[in-house]
Amino acid sequence: MKSKKSKTQSIGLATLGAKGQIVIPVEIREMFDLHPGDQVFLMADVKKGIAIVKSDFVSNALDMGKSDD
Repeated sequence: MKSKKSKTQSIGLATLGAKGQIVIPVEIREMFDLHPGDQVFLMADVKKGIAIVKSDFVSNALDMGKSDD
C-alpha cells in the first residue's frame, strides 16, 4: 500500500516484525520529527485500537496539568 499524505495528515502501512517491532513510515516520522532513539507513548483500547504519541508531547501535557502549590 502506498502512503497517502498532506501537510497535516498521513496514512501508511507498517508490518509487525518477529520481535514485535514496527517501522513508522518515513512521511510520518518526518511529520512528527521522530528520529532513532526517540521514545513514543502507546495507548491501547481493545475497542478503539492503538494510538502512538511522541513522548515529549505527553510530558508537556502532563506538566501543563501540574499546579505550582
